[in-house]
Amino acid sequence: MTPERNIKINPAGNDERARSLIALIDNLIAIVNEENVELAKGLPASRLKQVDEKHRLATLFEQCVAEAVGKTANLNVQDRVLREQLMDRILKLRMAMDENVMRLRAAIDASNRRIEAIMQAIREQIANVSPYGAGGRRVTPAMSYGTNVRA
Repeated sequence: MTPERNIKINPAGNDERARSLIALIDNLIAIVNEENVELAKGLPASRLKQVDEKHRLATLFEQCVAEAVGKTANLNVQDRVLREQLMDRILKLRMAMDENVMRLRAAIDASNRRIEAIMQAIREQIANVSPYGAGGRRVTPAMSYGTNVRA
């Protein structure tokens, strides 16, 4: 027998673990919703203050899920109401994350459009001041300036 199977699971402990997971999910939902509001305002994704906290909470959530899937932590919630709350929070988190992915993609597309507009302006500016055409030949007459400077 593996050591995990010898562990006696305390149902009250599972309920407490579920409550902790619900609190974690609630915090993650709040951060993701806050980020979604900022993204809806058109702010670039790189300027969002929620990124670090969202990453930290998502990592914690991922660890909890990995433990449950890996059977190192059994999340067999006895309380039906608590189990329904947990499932409800997971559904709400999924909806918030779906919106977040959509808004992040839109922010990335907007950033790419801004970058392309800047690059196009730079290309046009370079083309307007360059004495050479696309074929590499000089398009403006060469100019020389004489100076009468004596040392």
